[in-house]
Amino acid sequence: MNGYPADWAQLTPTQKREYRLNKFLNPNNVSFVSPEAEKAYKTNAQRYVDAYNVKEPDRVPVNLPVGDLPNILHGVKLHTAMYDMEKAIDACREFNKKYSDELEYYAMPFAAPGKAMEILDYKLYAFPGHGLSIDAPTYQFVEGEYMKLEEYEDFFRDPSDFWLRKYLPKIFGAFEGFRYLPPLTDILEIPTGQLMALAQPQVLEAFQKLIEAGRDLQKRNAIMAKSMDSGAAHGYPSWMGMGVLSFAPFDAIGDTLRGTKSVMMDMFRNGDKLLRAVDIMADIIIHSLLHNPMVYNAVTVGFPLHKGADGWMSPKQYEKFYWPSLKRVMDAFINEGLICQMFAEGGYNSRLEVVKDDFPKGSVVWWFDQTDMALAKNVLGDKYAIQGNVPSSLMVTGSPADVKACCRKLIETCGEGGGYIMAAGCIAENPKLENLRAMMEAIREYGVYR
Repeated sequence: MNGYPADWAQLTPTQKREYRLNKFLNPNNVSFVSPEAEKAYKTNAQRYVDAYNVKEPDRVPVNLPVGDLPNILHGVKLHTAMYDMEKAIDACREFNKKYSDELEYYAMPFAAPGKAMEILDYKLYAFPGHGLSIDAPTYQFVEGEYMKLEEYEDFFRDPSDFWLRKYLPKIFGAFEGFRYLPPLTDILEIPTGQLMALAQPQVLEAFQKLIEAGRDLQKRNAIMAKSMDSGAAHGYPSWMGMGVLSFAPFDAIGDTLRGTKSVMMDMFRNGDKLLRAVDIMADIIIHSLLHNPMVYNAVTVGFPLHKGADGWMSPKQYEKFYWPSLKRVMDAFINEGLICQMFAEGGYNSRLEVVKDDFPKGSVVWWFDQTDMALAKNVLGDKYAIQGNVPSSLMVTGSPADVKACCRKLIETCGEGGGYIMAAGCIAENPKLENLRAMMEAIREYGVYR
């Protein structure tokens, strides 16, 4: 495997994880802006490493829920941030100049590439100026049945062909021309007939749109590389920059293929098809991520768990349709030394006894939204790090005193023995600045291990 030690395949999962954590602690791809920044980076990074290993660091680490506040304070709307990278960079620079030291946080632009998404006519999300008002402050997922019941068989037969010629044209208007392509597996030896599809105007237009979108992304990347230092270079390792993103196989089917209504009905009416689909999806997810070049520098794999929450499905359904395929994916990543960071949206109280499965100590981080944290600490806290549970609504509408009290209670509930990371329960897009300050005050006052 390119870049890994020659004996990588012979290392145990624990040894591979230690290798990744050591690379995170001692990065060779970061040019620190000063010796002080390097020292701060290693102090902050060690806190994460200790928490992941369920040890007591010098202080509780924190994933500060800054959200879109840098843009808001600088008067930059989401539409502007999506289409004008330089203005988004200016907003982050101004925020960092004023607040990085006190918040121990370094803001980076993270808005989706508006022009490229518009060129490709992306349909899974509405966004400012594209399905939403130009002044809209956020994105909106567009629920739909993008894989019909009868298309299960197409997915089973050849997932890549289904993706290219049937699924992508539904979620990208620019891919409409790909419907006219023949199955690529038809190309055997002399491809005279199969190549004729490339001459069709709809196919040529689709490829042209891809080129246009690629040029826009290339331009954005060049601006970013030239104009913005990384947070790590200034001493602030970003939890987002530590890893890559993945999905539970059930969610991959239910979110953007079958849709919520259809996948719920499938659990009752088409269970065999659904189980076969999530099993195939598990293989696809494992193969795709482990062949992603970004994995070499990754420490964590983040999973937003959308449809596994309490109340969404029964415990029996969870243990039949959701957990087995997710565990298989987690096992594959853990075997490569990656830490699985599981973002359990909603409540996960009825799932805790199931998910405490026999993973190696320190190989999983459970990020909870509305779960009983005392229960989570009791069930999981001796083997896995836990984080979260500060209500995002509190960060947006509450008082600093309430935020500080909430953070103190979480530290006292979850902090003993290490393994707790302070974080909001879910994304707080526009938190109050004074509430971010209150969270940091709580960390400094109550989160120090003595």
